Amino acid sequence: MAGDNSKITIKLPEPSLRRLPWYLAYVKLLKDRGVEYVSSTQISKDINVDASQIAKDLSFINISGKTRVGYEVESLVSVLEDFLGFTDVHKAVIFGVGSLGAALLQDSGLAQYGMNVIAGFDIKEELAGTFINGIPVYHVSEFEERQKELNAHIGILTVPVERAQETAESMIAGGVKAIWNFTPFRIRVPKHIVVQNTSIYAHLAVMFNRLNNLKK
Repeated sequence: MAGDNSKITIKLPEPSLRRLPWYLAYVKLLKDRGVEYVSSTQISKDINVDASQIAKDLSFINISGKTRVGYEVESLVSVLEDFLGFTDVHKAVIFGVGSLGAALLQDSGLAQYGMNVIAGFDIKEELAGTFINGIPVYHVSEFEERQKELNAHIGILTVPVERAQETAESMIAGGVKAIWNFTPFRIRVPKHIVVQNTSIYAHLAVMFNRLNNLKK
């Protein structure tokens, strides 16, 4: 049914990589319902992605189904979780404990996907020494010293836009290797730093634009 992908590094086209979590979320629901097999046609009907595209995406990570039966759901969940890195533990810190940062600290669901948020940092003095969802919050000036113990490789950026670049630089100086950027600012980083931009404002702009086009 599936090869051992745990030790294999495969360079997927980014659109394919973005679709894999959709498939995973869907087949996890099937697993919870006790479904044993699922075809790409069935996945296609329920998540509105072409069946041939699904088969192609899954072929990149060496997952194959059985003729007239489909993919074994339990194995598909396992291989996808492993390939996407959700079975590993990735320690992360949040910079900017405002409404969005605090909400992410409250989101225990991140841990289900391998994201272990272990601390928050903010410029506000009154937040230092507090806890959100059992996670400590420190002043940003403490990051360099705290990082020696935390050893977090991922920084989640939820600061105001005018502080995005300098905060990103502080993260990198402290040893962060990847930045999940929730600000609308396109931060500049060295080539060896991984950046994932997830600006809700950019997504809002796309949604509003498409909504306006529907009205015409």
